[in-house]
Amino acid sequence: MKRTPKLLLVAMAFAAPMVAKADALDEGRVKELVYEAIRENPDIVMEALAELQKRQAAAEATNASDFLAAERDVIERDPNAPVLGNPEGDVTVVEFFDYNCPYCRRAAPEVDALIAKDRNIRLVYREWPILGEGSVFAARAALASRKQGKYPEFHAAMMRLQGRAEEESVLRVAAEIGLDIDRLRQDMTAPEIEEHIATSMRLTRGLGFQGTPSFVIGDGLVPGFADRSQLEDYVAKARN
Repeated sequence: MKRTPKLLLVAMAFAAPMVAKADALDEGRVKELVYEAIRENPDIVMEALAELQKRQAAAEATNASDFLAAERDVIERDPNAPVLGNPEGDVTVVEFFDYNCPYCRRAAPEVDALIAKDRNIRLVYREWPILGEGSVFAARAALASRKQGKYPEFHAAMMRLQGRAEEESVLRVAAEIGLDIDRLRQDMTAPEIEEHIATSMRLTRGLGFQGTPSFVIGDGLVPGFADRSQLEDYVAKARN
């Protein structure tokens, strides 16, 4: 059976006063009356679309807020995620990022400046490699570098990388900061690395994030690039 388009259903709701007796008519006649109403008042389509988008946005925001409340411990306190800044800080900033994301590279010095200025911030990094195989390799290498105690150095060097993060460039950076490459390759296959990436994928779906970078600061969801002043505003709200 042919379904009535969702937009038409919303338009029917807007056109209800014009078809008040529609409950006594068959579906075909109702549609005719709705289309007639639309022809006479074409703005009704835009109004219906705007209302539909408004309702969807509200539903998505509610779902993301509920998900954040339910998963806050995992988002902020996952022991399988790198923590920089002050581990005992009173506000946690969580960043989801990809080493091949140009906006993440732009955000890196903003985040660095944030935690340099505010010594009471916990910074949680979540590797979210969504921009190809090079991103996945880079994320695995970064997480594996934790075993050698060099995650902060590796992360910073990768954010300064010129060009794409691919296997060759990632290993070059690893060697430059003194990582044991053979051990790094071995540690990259550890199950906790796969678990970290899978958890990042699950969390971003639940939070409604569409791309990198994305931040969680208190109850604030910050999709996209944010400079230091914007991040500071969210930190202040979370702290208050």
